[in-house]
Amino acid sequence: MPLAAGRPYLAIPGPSVMPDAVLQAMHQPAPNIYEGDIVAMVQGMVPDLKRVARTEGKVAIYIANGHGAWEASLANIASTGDKVLVCVTGRFGHGWADMAEGLGLDVTKLDFGTKEGIDAARLEEALRADTGHGYKAVLFSHVDTATSLLNDPRPLRAALDAAGHPALLMADCIASMACEEFEMDAWGVDIAVTGSQKGLMVPPGLSFVFVNAKAEEARKAVPRVSRYWDWTPRINPEFFYNFFGGTAPTHHLFGLRAALDILHDEGIETVWARHVTLSRAIWAACEAWGEDNGALRMNVANRTLRSHAVTALGLGERNGAALRRWVADNAGVTLGLGLGMATKEDPNGDGFFRIGHMGHLNAHMVLGMLGTLEAGMQAIGVHHGPNALSAAAEVIAAG
Repeated sequence: MPLAAGRPYLAIPGPSVMPDAVLQAMHQPAPNIYEGDIVAMVQGMVPDLKRVARTEGKVAIYIANGHGAWEASLANIASTGDKVLVCVTGRFGHGWADMAEGLGLDVTKLDFGTKEGIDAARLEEALRADTGHGYKAVLFSHVDTATSLLNDPRPLRAALDAAGHPALLMADCIASMACEEFEMDAWGVDIAVTGSQKGLMVPPGLSFVFVNAKAEEARKAVPRVSRYWDWTPRINPEFFYNFFGGTAPTHHLFGLRAALDILHDEGIETVWARHVTLSRAIWAACEAWGEDNGALRMNVANRTLRSHAVTALGLGERNGAALRRWVADNAGVTLGLGLGMATKEDPNGDGFFRIGHMGHLNAHMVLGMLGTLEAGMQAIGVHHGPNALSAAAEVIAAG
């Protein structure tokens, strides 16, 4: 008998669960977009956004998803034929590289696979080989949403500095911002991009490009940027209408104001710590399910390389897809597809799935989701190790 009636739980790695306060803030009439309260509200949000990214730099807001942020960041620092170096740890690293190629850039990819993080020594070697300093930027995913790999920016900045290379360090923080510890300025990141629909807990449709002074100088050297993607009028708006390249995304902004209030009331360090504890509870359950010859495997074996916002998992054969269908149809829980994890034996990636654990979630949501996964594995006949829920509860109890 299906037991899915009631409030559903969207446990995919974005869009994430939206707080009631965000939804309620968006439920209001359209405002004047030229002057008045919304202008003051957005001016007040800019420093609050910068507090989330931990930067004294500037931020451009676009009416776009994360792919739009990818394009905006590249369009402002490079022109056709310019070279960029992309460190790839999954599908979304390939995606940003593809965006660069679509803009006519000369792209070199360092592919580190789907199970290990970026090797900073290998990056340094590639930078030292670029004796003419042709690379305009080094691109990487702070978290690759497909593989759930977490890449620490600090060794990458150290590699750039050790090689004496002037390239910009550009971080895709779409899956990590407001979930993972991130210190843009302290860690030497020049450009960071993110979207509204994950840790920021707002519907998809806004993206953000944070830039420091070095990135602003790089923009001055680019002879032509399309009017829409040019971040100059957005980070230094002379008129509010120019801040968004036209009409402001009013109701997304109302929601964002509420979300930033939630984040700062909790405190960003506390937000990071909450994500760490909840993710460790999920890992404890998954590791227990994999014992006793259990079928479930975590994609990232090394805990220090695991994201605290998303976990990628393999369940063998078509069991990932079967589990996703069962928990959605019978229990009201939606899991993420296994993006970019297809193999020769599993060309559709049906053996894989992902758990999103980002943004507006707490202990009872995580424990309920884990209990549902165990019920699903029992229902579809997947062998799994015992005591997973006890292991997760122990992590929660320890705090």
